[in-house]
Amino acid sequence: MNPQTVAIVGNGPVDPEAASAIDSSGCVIRFNRPPHGPEAGSRTDILFFMNSGKSAQTHLSDPSYLAHPAVAGCRQVILPYDRQVIARYHPKPNFLSRLKGRHEDWTAKAIEVFCGQGKEVAILPTSFYELCCDELRIAPEERRQAFPSTGFLAIVYAMKEFPRTEWPISLYGFGWCGWKRHDWRAERKWVEEKARSGQLTVV
Repeated sequence: MNPQTVAIVGNGPVDPEAASAIDSSGCVIRFNRPPHGPEAGSRTDILFFMNSGKSAQTHLSDPSYLAHPAVAGCRQVILPYDRQVIARYHPKPNFLSRLKGRHEDWTAKAIEVFCGQGKEVAILPTSFYELCCDELRIAPEERRQAFPSTGFLAIVYAMKEFPRTEWPISLYGFGWCGWKRHDWRAERKWVEEKARSGQLTVV
């Protein structure tokens, strides 16, 4: 094991040859519901879980989600949105959706579920979310239409929590595509700039 390295595994394709490097890292970070099998390694230390919106409801109401290896095996779950962020920026379900039990804030349910599984749960503050928006140049008036991805939030978190001179950070499986309200082009450009300056490595 390389005790002072961080592997952040995205939800895009991962080279099977990377599995051993991922599992030998000192800290492995994944997010939401990773789609990979053993080709992306088997370890997870920190799981970022999006605690807002329809996907949060889907995962928390699905018993098989808690049995997912990345969920069952992680020691800590990080909820990237505090209630102020959700109330201030996130879309609200319409009337019919609310009748079906949907709402925007799944923080309390996530804490209940993950703590019930013996996980440590942490919630990131509003200041962190707004820092990430600033990094992507999402203006305050645009923050109800554009959102940093969970993966981007995880990268910024790791860069703040793990000093790069002591904990090299490597990214695996980032494809920079998905939900239309994420600015994938800006996120990729930001990461490439950090890679060029030696602050992280894109594998």
